[in-house]
Amino acid sequence: MGKNQGAPGGTPSRRRMLRLAGGGLALSALGAGASGCREDTAGGGGGDAGGGSDSPAATDGPAEGAPGGGGQAPEPLWTKTTSARTYGDNDELVAVDGVVIATGDPVTARDAQTGKPTWSPPGGAVPGAPLLLGNGTLYLASGTYDGTVHGYEPVSGKETWRSRLGTGYRQPRPIAVDDGQVYVIAEILEADGSSHTNVIAALDGGSGRPAWKRQRDLGTEQNGIHAAVSGRYLVYTDVKKNLTVRDTATGGQVWTQKTTKTNYGAFAVHRDLVIVPQGSRLQAFALSDGSRKWSVRTDDDFATFKEPAVVGDSLFVADSARTLRHIEPQTGRKVWRSEDLADAKAKPPRQFVIAGDTLYGATDLDEQGGVHAFDAGTGALRWTFNDGTGDYHAWLVTTDGTHVFALHGRKLHALPA
Repeated sequence: MGKNQGAPGGTPSRRRMLRLAGGGLALSALGAGASGCREDTAGGGGGDAGGGSDSPAATDGPAEGAPGGGGQAPEPLWTKTTSARTYGDNDELVAVDGVVIATGDPVTARDAQTGKPTWSPPGGAVPGAPLLLGNGTLYLASGTYDGTVHGYEPVSGKETWRSRLGTGYRQPRPIAVDDGQVYVIAEILEADGSSHTNVIAALDGGSGRPAWKRQRDLGTEQNGIHAAVSGRYLVYTDVKKNLTVRDTATGGQVWTQKTTKTNYGAFAVHRDLVIVPQGSRLQAFALSDGSRKWSVRTDDDFATFKEPAVVGDSLFVADSARTLRHIEPQTGRKVWRSEDLADAKAKPPRQFVIAGDTLYGATDLDEQGGVHAFDAGTGALRWTFNDGTGDYHAWLVTTDGTHVFALHGRKLHALPA
């Protein structure tokens, strides 16, 4: 499959016109990927993998551990059962310095080459809480619920940092990190032990002491927060459809506004812009003042944008009509658009990473989704990996540049990059 630029002048492509003409053109899906991979083995091609002549592993395909070709997904290098308790957030799976760490109870770090467990935090971690990486440290809210936030060296698991917000607060959760501070959301305790408000605070990345605390408005919630830091700005969304930017030095609110639509608060940040999906529009706002800088619409008024992702200096986003776009994040200009997902009747992705010349996209609640591999230069769909479990959980994907790690329910797979 080649490059899919669409027709000039905004007119529908011939491929799209064929799909719309009576809906009668059935295009075959690309390979469904490997399924039934044997548990806890290195090299997914032997043993119980396949499960019969109808399984993808039993068909002609690439050699074990080799990248897929002609629509055939590669076999996993290894597959492990984890204690993962995922909520579909993109920061529940991370890879760094030769280890891959998945959310769970307990959170477990694994050797990237073998999948063998290397360490878990002694007190556990709050299930589903973000795994935040910054300054060579993994930040976790303590699973003992004592108000402590810990920092660990990712490879060894050695505790290198610790902080407590104070006795008047409960369940602080890290939401973002930069070179100097760790940002947390916590409940404010009343005298009777109840809580009706919450606070956003910055903890010093060296001493652990609170740098500032700011009470949020009554009615806001401490759950469902998505946050990122860019320069002097901390930006976050919540389930109340608030988009808020604060000054990282003081915690003062720079601006806030309601979003018209929400994809569970997902957004992307690139330099001085925050990029937010709002139904059939993808809009970019200046972090400094909230002014709108550009807007992109879906081709179909009934289609909605999925979560956007900035990878390096590239913005990738799919929509519910299965169009995938590569956009310049500063201008909104199209680099390429691909309709291969629609042709294959494949589920659109909502999380992206790049390794080599391949763009990997993970889908939400399974329904035969999985991890798609695209040509990063053109958007051509190369293959789709699905583990065949039928688990309804969202797929999560991350990479260390050598491997691509896919978490699906309680299954963690290592794929060759």
